[in-house]
Amino acid sequence: MRKLRSLLYLVGQLSRREIAARYRGTTLGWFWTVLTPLLTLAVYTWVFSEVFKARWVGDAANDKTAFALNVFAGMLFLQFFAESLGRAPGLLQANANYVKKVIFPLPALPLVTIATAGFNWLIGVLVWSVLYTMVHHSLPLGLLWLPLVMLPLALMTLGLCWLVSAFGVYLRDLAPVVAFILTLLSFLSPIFYPVEILPDWIAGLLIINPLTLPIEFSRSWLLGAAQPAGELLLAYWLVAGLVALLGLSAFRLLRKGFADVL
Repeated sequence: MRKLRSLLYLVGQLSRREIAARYRGTTLGWFWTVLTPLLTLAVYTWVFSEVFKARWVGDAANDKTAFALNVFAGMLFLQFFAESLGRAPGLLQANANYVKKVIFPLPALPLVTIATAGFNWLIGVLVWSVLYTMVHHSLPLGLLWLPLVMLPLALMTLGLCWLVSAFGVYLRDLAPVVAFILTLLSFLSPIFYPVEILPDWIAGLLIINPLTLPIEFSRSWLLGAAQPAGELLLAYWLVAGLVALLGLSAFRLLRKGFADVL
């Protein structure tokens, strides 16, 4: 327990330092954590609702506000995943001074990345909640259920970050590969469209996307008043735990050569 408390304290300190450093010296400072998701939402909503004339299925009034809330609910998970995994290939190179310290727990570095992205996700949820309250004058009960999908997504993302950061030490071409995959996921995730409008065979393939279930579940809870589905959630938790275990095992196996390569 003492080692766990020390690890959590270390991750907390490093995360706070990283978040503070990100906005240090900027004119707007911490306001960027709110402004960035709002600007991103405004751009996407204008492009898809005005330029491409996209409308959300079931929105009889073609309400742009409903479209924006649906898109924003999905974007929160994509941004968390992309921010975390996008930094993973060069994470150990950027912290090479820690790699050569025997006593430093290297697996904590991806944890810091997850914690930082999680902080931005929480800010995004807060912004979404304010927008929803302005429209509907209440908060959806589904907000209480978001941890049911966010926690396994964070666990799965952590496993992938351990895996990618470890291989990134040896394979420098991994960074553009990951960037390309994340770009594909932005279109292959049900952010700008619901899964039910897709052909069955495509919808079946989409289930292997780690973002599909969190996006669809959270959207149905927040905007559809649906109840959590136990079987799929349990399967998602099990897969997330397996990915995390495999990622940590690979990290520990490959870390023996980190100092030599860096």
